[in-house]
Amino acid sequence: MNLPNLLTIIRMALVPVFIVFFYFGQGGEQVYGILAFAVFVIASATDAVDGHIARKKGLITNFGKLMDPLADKVLTTSAFIVFVDAHIIPAWMVIVILAREFIITGLRGVAASEGVVIAAELSGKLKTVFQMLAICLILLDLAMAQAAPGIWAFVSYAGIVCLWIAVALTVYSGVEYLWKGRKLLAAK
Repeated sequence: MNLPNLLTIIRMALVPVFIVFFYFGQGGEQVYGILAFAVFVIASATDAVDGHIARKKGLITNFGKLMDPLADKVLTTSAFIVFVDAHIIPAWMVIVILAREFIITGLRGVAASEGVVIAAELSGKLKTVFQMLAICLILLDLAMAQAAPGIWAFVSYAGIVCLWIAVALTVYSGVEYLWKGRKLLAAK
């Protein structure tokens, strides 16, 4: 077990902690909202750190190749699902995001079975950044709006703008990956 893989496991383990704090925060306790925000930020930071360490130190493993993107998807989709459950964002946005993730994961599986690696594109990386940024801003707004409602309004708007950008990048990157893998889908 190396450090990047340990950080990936920590990110996965933080998901239920985030969810518990989020729901306690929905009960009106501001401290839990702040804790949900902090846990999500820490979990998101492990995503940037584990990949950097793995590449810099040559610690890339099959476990990391599989679990790192899975941990990202579990973290972000968990946040989006609790947001839908709390009536914070519309379900259709999450459906678009989840559909893209399932489709591209399937495409990558087909590619891998053919010995082809479909590398992450910039649009896919930007999609993840905007998803995590949108989630962080929405969580920050939820945590702090009770303390100073007027002051945090810009955070709410910024979170919604980032969410729309994330959805647009989700669609764009999905189409980009499908175009890149079109020959695999058309074969036999």
